Order: sequence, then C-alpha cells, then structure tokens
Amino acid sequence: MRYFLLSSILGLALLMGSCRSVYKGLQPVPGDVNCIRQFSPQFSSTLYSTQVDILKHHLSGLLFFKQMQDSSIRIVFANEMGFKFFDFEFDKQGNFTKHYLLAKMNKKAVVKTLQQDFALVLLHPDLSGAHTAADNHYHYVVVPTEKGNNYYITDTACTALVRIEKSSRRKPAVTVWMQHYSNGVPDTINIRHEHFKFNISLQKVEK
Repeated sequence: MRYFLLSSILGLALLMGSCRSVYKGLQPVPGDVNCIRQFSPQFSSTLYSTQVDILKHHLSGLLFFKQMQDSSIRIVFANEMGFKFFDFEFDKQGNFTKHYLLAKMNKKAVVKTLQQDFALVLLHPDLSGAHTAADNHYHYVVVPTEKGNNYYITDTACTALVRIEKSSRRKPAVTVWMQHYSNGVPDTINIRHEHFKFNISLQKVEK
C-alpha cells in the first residue's frame, strides 16, 4: 500500500512538472514591442550554404534570399548542380506563395512548416496584440498566435537578438537563432524543431 501511494505521488509530480509552462516566470514589463524590428534581416541578394535534415532525409545546397522590385522576398533552395528543391515568396504584406516544391516534399504539412519557419526568419510579425515581458536574464516581445505565442527574446536592453521561439502554451516547438549581423544581415541562421527532426542550418556565402 505504501509503495502504491509513493508511486502515485511520484507519478502525479511528474505529470504536473510536464504540464508546467517554461514561461511561467515571465513578468509583464513596460517596453516598446517595435524594438525587435531592428533585427529583421535586410536581405537584398543574399546567398547561404544550407543543410536541411528532415527525419531520415538530408539535403544540402545553396539558399538564396532575393528582394524583388515590388518589395516581396523570394526564397529559392537548390543543390550545387542547380537542381531546385523549393521556390517560395513572401509579399510585403507577409502573404505566402509556393512557386515550386520538390514532389517528394510537396505535402501540406511540409509546406506549412516551411512557411512558418521562414516567416520567423523574415521577422515581420503583427505586433498589434504584442506585449513585453522579462525574466531575470532576458527581455521578451510576446506575440500571440493561434496555438500559443511567438517569443522574440533579446538582451535586457533589446540591443541584441538572442533567439526566437514559436511555442505552444507551455514550451517551445521551434527555435530560431540568427547571429553575427553585418549590414543588417545575419551571418548564420539555425532553425530547430523541438518535437521531431526538422532542422535547417544556413551559413552566409561571401561573394
């Protein structure tokens, strides 16, 4: 009986721990949500050496961000021989268009995942419902989404981007790092999905 009671208590404690939000310690603070606008990459014609791991599949090649004359952003990923994997576009309002996706990848879930990932990278969120918060280490701009929040995490003065987290109510689902900015463009970009293997790594190619 005592063993059963102890097991039940431990099981309940583990369940409560797994349900606790990692964002529970955040406290609302005054601040300007627009401070994160400075971290939106200023892509004009930018090339990255790219590695993509999707479950058991690995793709490598070159990913090209190109700002068009109408201010839309075109994102094209191809291998070194010019074989195209995908060709996407975000217009200046943030609307997404799939121009091409490799047939083996052309699944609704894959398209939606890539759309959301690159929307985080372009960093043009709707801040109309956003607020600022903080913990002991970082400043957060919290942007509500349909299933949780996007957290834009910076140093306490909002002068350096630490990471971006797309989260459920309790924990991150996708984490994005953009580091070593030069002339408004990050040198490295890393996207990691927390619940399944879908990772994208980009390293800027100097022309």
